[in-house]
Amino acid sequence: MEKGLAAVILAAGKGTRMRSAVPKVLHPICGQPMLYYPLEAARLAGFKQLKVVVGHRAEEVSDTFNEADITWIRQTDQLGTGHALMCAADSLCGYSGALLLLCGDVPLIQPDTLRQLQNYHLQQRAAVTVLTAQLPNPTGYGRVIRDGEQILQIVEEKDADEQQRQVTEINTGTYLFDTAFVLSALKGLNKNNAQREYYLTDVVAAAVAAGEKTRALCVEDPTEVMGINDRCQLAEAEVLMRWKINADLMFGGVSMTDPTTVYIDNGVEIGIDTILHPNVHLHGKTTIGKNCIIETGVVVVDSQIADGVHLKAGSAIEEAQIGPKCKIGPMAHLRPGTVLTGNNKIGNFVEMKKSVLGEKSQASHLTYIGDSEVGKNVNFGCGTITCNYDGVNKHQTTVEDDVFVGSDCQFIAPVTIGRNSLIAAGSTITEDVPPDSLALSRTEQVNVEGWRLRKQKKSDK
Repeated sequence: MEKGLAAVILAAGKGTRMRSAVPKVLHPICGQPMLYYPLEAARLAGFKQLKVVVGHRAEEVSDTFNEADITWIRQTDQLGTGHALMCAADSLCGYSGALLLLCGDVPLIQPDTLRQLQNYHLQQRAAVTVLTAQLPNPTGYGRVIRDGEQILQIVEEKDADEQQRQVTEINTGTYLFDTAFVLSALKGLNKNNAQREYYLTDVVAAAVAAGEKTRALCVEDPTEVMGINDRCQLAEAEVLMRWKINADLMFGGVSMTDPTTVYIDNGVEIGIDTILHPNVHLHGKTTIGKNCIIETGVVVVDSQIADGVHLKAGSAIEEAQIGPKCKIGPMAHLRPGTVLTGNNKIGNFVEMKKSVLGEKSQASHLTYIGDSEVGKNVNFGCGTITCNYDGVNKHQTTVEDDVFVGSDCQFIAPVTIGRNSLIAAGSTITEDVPPDSLALSRTEQVNVEGWRLRKQKKSDK
C-alpha cells in the first residue's frame, strides 16, 4: 500500500474558453505547465500520494509529467467534479487519511495555505473542510451557505436563488475530506441540477444530512485561488506569479531597476548583489551568480552564469556555461554548447556555438566561432570566421594558447593553430599552423596606375 497523505488533482477538462489545441493545464506560466504548480504545492504541503484525473488529451498531459509519484486516472466522460472523484475511488482503496482535492487550473495556491487547511480540518474533526474566499464580486462562483461554523450547502450560481447570490463567500474548489465518508457519499450523488452533472459540492449537503461536521477555512489572499479559464486569466496569473518570483529574489539580495519588466521563470536561481535591468528574460534551468550585471534586453535560457559576469544589452545566451568575470555583448549570441572558462570578452555581434574558450581569450566584435577548441590568451580580430561546415559535415577548429588572430581571417576546418602563432590579417588558413609561427595567406596586390581615369574618360564619351 502507498504511504503518506493522498491528494487528487482534477485535470480532465477541455478548457474550451482557452481556444487552443493545447490542453488547458499544459499552458505555461512562468516557464512551467499550469498543472505543475498545484502538484508542487501538494508535495510541499506533505501530500505524497498524487492522483491526477485526466480526460481531454490525457496522454499528452501525462507524458509531460514523467514523475514516479503520480498516479494517472482516466475520466473518459466529463460528467462533473463529483464524477472525477468517483473515477479516483478505486485508487484510494485502503487509504484512511485526510484526502485533499485540488483543481489543476488553480496554479497560485500556496503550500502554507494547504497546511493551514489540513491543520484546521484535523483540529475540527470535520468530514468535509472547504477552502473558501471572500470576493466583492462573486459572479460565476458557487456560494457557501453557513450556519455559524457549520456549512449547510454550497450552491452553484446557476442553481442559486436571488438571496443566495448576495453571499460573497465562494467555494474555491479545494477540499479536505474524511476519506471513508467521501467515498461513501459519492455513491449517493445524482445529476439533478442545471448542468446535469455530478457536483462534488453535494457531498457537503450529504455530510450535513448525516450529522457530520462541515467546516470552511477562508483564504487570506483570494488571488491564490483564482481559476484559469481563458487567456486573459492566464496572463493575469502570470503577472501575479512573476511578481512573487521577483519579490522573493529582491528580498534575497537581487536588485531590479524595474521589477515589473523583468521576466524570470520559476526555478531560476540568482546570487546576491546581481543587478537586473529592464526587459531581462531568464528562462528554464538558468543560474546566475553573485555580483553580475544583466543589462536591458538580455535573454538567457538554460544556462549557467558564474560570479561577476557582465551581460551587456541585447545579448542572447542559450544552453551555455559562462565562467567568472566574463564580459558578453552588447548584441552577442552564445548558442548551445558554448563554454567560456573565465575572464573572457565576447563583444558586439560575436556568435559562438559548441565551442570552448580558454581563460582570458577574447573576440571583441563581428566574429563567428563554431565547433572550436580555443586555448588561453587567444585574441580573435574583427571579422574572424571558423568555417566549420563543408555542406555535409561539421569540422573542428583547434586554436592553442597565446595565438593572435588578425582581422578578417578564415579558418577552413578541420585545422589546428599551434600555440603562440600569429595569423596575419586577411588570411585564409587551410592547413595546420606550427607553434610560434607567422601564417600569411594573401594574393599578391596589383596596382594599375591611371586605370580609374581611363574608365572615367570612356564613360564621359
